[in-house]
Amino acid sequence: MSTKEATAAPEKKKKESILDLTRYLEKAIRVKFSGGREVSGILKGFDPLVNLVLDNTLEYLRDPDEPMKLTEDTRTLGLVVCRGTSIVLICPVDGMEAIANPFVQQD
Repeated sequence: MSTKEATAAPEKKKKESILDLTRYLEKAIRVKFSGGREVSGILKGFDPLVNLVLDNTLEYLRDPDEPMKLTEDTRTLGLVVCRGTSIVLICPVDGMEAIANPFVQQD
């Protein structure tokens, strides 16, 4: 056994991301955060911890009277890095549609 073989560190497996976001690169996505904020932008990159880089980012502002309700007002943020631990939901902008809540009693 040579000394090179004895001192070589075992190869570590590269951690894979639980999400495959490569199909959304250079496409518009919408991101919801744990604090209630929502943004949309063009996905430029991501890492295994689901930290995202978004360009041309718009933040959807919330109603001051009802913090969990979004208004039609937006704020331009530009290039943004989103921390993966605070992300709750990622979805494509095109192909997303609002549906009625099936658990609410209809009048």
